[in-house]
Amino acid sequence: MGAEAAVVQESDPVREALAGGDARTAIALCARQYGASIGRLCMGWLGSQAEAEEAVQETLLAAFDGAAHYRGEGSVPAWLYGIARRVCARRVEVRGRRERQLRLVGSAPERPDGADEQLSARRRGERLRLALEQLKPSERDAVVLRFEGGLSFREVGESCGIDEATARKRVSRALEKLRSTLVDA
Repeated sequence: MGAEAAVVQESDPVREALAGGDARTAIALCARQYGASIGRLCMGWLGSQAEAEEAVQETLLAAFDGAAHYRGEGSVPAWLYGIARRVCARRVEVRGRRERQLRLVGSAPERPDGADEQLSARRRGERLRLALEQLKPSERDAVVLRFEGGLSFREVGESCGIDEATARKRVSRALEKLRSTLVDA
């Protein structure tokens, strides 16, 4: 009960501010309470700290703009993560177009001596990012929201606009595909 009660109490001031039409206070509270977790989610989707920070700001701005339309049907984190998911999806789409346009052919960059551990960690991270990219966007969204965002299956469903059972299926399928992809790599 302790963790669940804390979540309900934490979201009450945000809900009250949203219900009262005080978008500035609501988004300031959202930034304090959920900013770090939104940042981790964006980092999971985008793979770049700088781009994730920009996406968090864009998410909070979009939440501010949409605060008047918040209906209060789901949890505040699910609402915010839904916005973040759309912001990140748009950024990934734009990045993909840009990379296709700017792809250069060149040799691998030189690495300084003693950088083997960093290189190994980067390769693992890159394998994971590539494995995530191979998932259907709906599966990738569900698994990132579940494990990076720490959302319950119900909240994943709310954030993605699906029911809880579908959210469970998407996460399960995504994990199965990730396991097979990463084992084969």
